[in-house]
Amino acid sequence: MPIFDYRCSECGKTYDVYHKVREIVEDVVCPSCSSAQHKKLMSAPSIAIAGSSSTDFSSSASCESSGGCCGGACSVN
Repeated sequence: MPIFDYRCSECGKTYDVYHKVREIVEDVVCPSCSSAQHKKLMSAPSIAIAGSSSTDFSSSASCESSGGCCGGACSVN
């Protein structure tokens, strides 16, 4: 399901909406003030790439240096 970001024209709150296939944009309301007045924002898609890589991660942050994924979930550590 695509995720879209909106900013309420009434209260200024920014919120995400998970659109279904046939969702009508006019049905989107602010979760804070229930206003239907909003502006759709541009957002960058989030992607994940699985598989092996030849990239050298030896210079990247690690758990010991207060960075990285800690726990090995990202396969950097």
